[in-house]
Amino acid sequence: MPPNNRNRAFPMTTLTPYLLFEGNCADAMRFYHERLGGELTIAKAGESFLKDRLPPDLHQLVVNARLKGSAFDLSASDWMRTNLAPVRGNMNCIYFSGGTRAELKVLFDALSEGAEVTDPIQDLPFGFYGALNDKFGVRWMFHAD
Repeated sequence: MPPNNRNRAFPMTTLTPYLLFEGNCADAMRFYHERLGGELTIAKAGESFLKDRLPPDLHQLVVNARLKGSAFDLSASDWMRTNLAPVRGNMNCIYFSGGTRAELKVLFDALSEGAEVTDPIQDLPFGFYGALNDKFGVRWMFHAD
C-alpha cells in the first residue's frame, strides 16, 4: 500500500464477510437466519437485472443474499462463474468475538447442528473459545476474554 494510504480512514467502507456457495446459498442463509436472527434478503438470478444476461439454468441460483443484524452483516451468493470451478479452502471464516460467555455458547450451540465441532467451546488460557465447520463447510470461531 502506498505510504499516503497507511493511515487513511475509510468512514463509508465496511468490512463484510462474503461467502460463496455451490448452489445451496439460499439454504445456508436461511439456516443462519434461523440461528442468528436479523433481516434476510435473497435475490435469485432469474429475479434480477441479470435474468436476460444469464442462461435459464442459472436463474435459480442466488445472485445476492444479505443477513444483517445489530452486531453482524453477512453477504453471500452462489458461484456464478460457469467457466471456472470453485476451489474450497480453509482461509475464510466468521469470527464472533466479545459478548458474554453465555451469548457465545448460545450462538455456538445454534450453529453446531450438523457441524464438525473442531474445538468444543470452553475456557482456555487465552479466554473462552470454540470453533466449528458448519454443515455448509463454513468455519466459525468464537472467542471472549
